[in-house]
Amino acid sequence: MSIDNIIIREIKPEDNEQIAKVIRSVLVEFGVPKVGTAYADKSLDIMASTYNKDKAAYYVIDKGGKIIGGAGVAQLDNYEGNVCELQKMYFMPEARGIGLGSAMMTKCLEKAKSFGFEKCYLETMPYMGDARKLYAKVGFEPLDGPLGDTGHYSCNVWMIKTL
Repeated sequence: MSIDNIIIREIKPEDNEQIAKVIRSVLVEFGVPKVGTAYADKSLDIMASTYNKDKAAYYVIDKGGKIIGGAGVAQLDNYEGNVCELQKMYFMPEARGIGLGSAMMTKCLEKAKSFGFEKCYLETMPYMGDARKLYAKVGFEPLDGPLGDTGHYSCNVWMIKTL
């Protein structure tokens, strides 16, 4: 996909520093707690190698060499079952409201399906309203509690979608 020099592509090691900054910046913007969320994940600084494994993929939004967002899918941690998790979907303000969320969601869900996952799970925060609207629009439904154990105990909105 390309909108004005914007492409969605798989992450490369040289993207690690930029995507970590994007994710931490968005979390700070939304006032997200730094513990019990993605902010504290050790994997943030080594995203390319974190997703360099079977049945995992991470995509970045590249605007002329500047990373302005990303999202990925991988097996849901500490869960028995054929369920993946939509992970670390964060966009800088300039990447919002122009259709990139839907495009990224399509890319991630198609990849999850190609890996053979049956369902996709996600965790978010109540005040991330635009993200929650997007998730509902593509068919994610609310759950009463978490699945698996992602370590993100501060995220208290859980959703799932059959692929």
